[in-house]
Amino acid sequence: MKDKKLLSLISENPEKGLAETLDMYSAYVMKIVRTRLGDVCSNEDIEETVSDIFMIFFKAVSSGNVSVRSVKAYIAVISQRHCIDMFRKKSRQADTVCFDDISESALTEKDESEKEKLLEALHELGEPDESIFFRKYFFGQKSSEIAKDLHMRTNTVDKRISRGLVKLRKIMEET
Repeated sequence: MKDKKLLSLISENPEKGLAETLDMYSAYVMKIVRTRLGDVCSNEDIEETVSDIFMIFFKAVSSGNVSVRSVKAYIAVISQRHCIDMFRKKSRQADTVCFDDISESALTEKDESEKEKLLEALHELGEPDESIFFRKYFFGQKSSEIAKDLHMRTNTVDKRISRGLVKLRKIMEET
């Protein structure tokens, strides 16, 4: 089916047009999504992403606000952009763990002493560096969020983290 026929089918009979689009391009979109997100997302996330891409396409085309010359090219662009968004979303989900979430049985005496040394070293940094480190590494906040909360510039927070890591390394080596 040619693009013009497919687009007119979507406008005349949206359900049938969407079904035809799925038949024609589902393998193509699945290949794009698997290539881009295969290492980052589960199969369920990949399938959901493919569905989202077709819904984005369908909403854009059925609204009439978009002129599409090539359905395949338009779907490819939507797929690429949506995959980038999904990758960013998955990358933002930090796998940070709070000390309180670790079961006490999992911590050995050595781990406990290291934990105490680290907490003391962080306290030696003083404020606002101690707060910045806790927010960044224990609560998983972004530098921009920390900067906003502490009324600083983002690059100031990043610089304090950089300098603080050097100080922490020296403190930990001394103990």
